[in-house]
Amino acid sequence: MVTESAGFPGRHKLRRAARCIRGGGILAYPTEAVYGLGCDPWDRVAVQRLLAIKQRPEHKGLILIAADFAQLAPFVEPLGAALMQPILATWPGPNTWLLPARAGTPGWLRGRHVTLAVRVTAHPIAAALCTAAGSALVSTSANISHRPPVRTHLQVRSALGSQVDLILAGRCGTRARPSSIRDGRTGVVIRV
Repeated sequence: MVTESAGFPGRHKLRRAARCIRGGGILAYPTEAVYGLGCDPWDRVAVQRLLAIKQRPEHKGLILIAADFAQLAPFVEPLGAALMQPILATWPGPNTWLLPARAGTPGWLRGRHVTLAVRVTAHPIAAALCTAAGSALVSTSANISHRPPVRTHLQVRSALGSQVDLILAGRCGTRARPSSIRDGRTGVVIRV
C-alpha cells in the first residue's frame, strides 16, 4: 500500500491513482464527509475485492460518484425533465440519488435493486479523481461495515492496512455525516 502526501494531489498523483483504478486496484480518497473506497465499477473482480474488504454483502448495492452527470449516464436511465431538474440542481454536492439502473448495469453495483445510487461529487479531490480516471467510480465509506467511518488517511491505514492499494491523502469536506440518499422518482429520503 502506498500513501500519497496530504493536500491537493498534483497531476502525477492523480494519474497514478487513475492507473491504480484502471489496473483493478482499490483506492482510498477523501470525499465530502469521510474517506471513501473506490474502484472501477465495470471491474467485477475489483468490486468483489472491495466488498470483501468492507465485509459488505453484494445484495446491498453500491454508490457511484462522478465529476459530472455524463459519467453516470452509462449506468442509469434519466427520469423525465420534471424529475431530473431538482436532482441536477443538487449537484455537484453531497446528495446521492437513486435512479433507475440502465439495462446493462452490473448486478454487483445495484445489488438486489432496480435503481442505482449515484452522486456528482463536490469534493475537489474526488471530482479530480473521476476526471483523471475518465469515468464514474464506486464510492463506499473506507471502513469495515458496522464500524465508524474514517476521516483521515492515517485512520484508513490503521483500519484497512495493506488491503488498500493506494491512499490518496487529502482533507475530507466539512460534512459531519455521509451524503443523504433520496429516491429520484419520489423524493423520499432513504438516508439523512
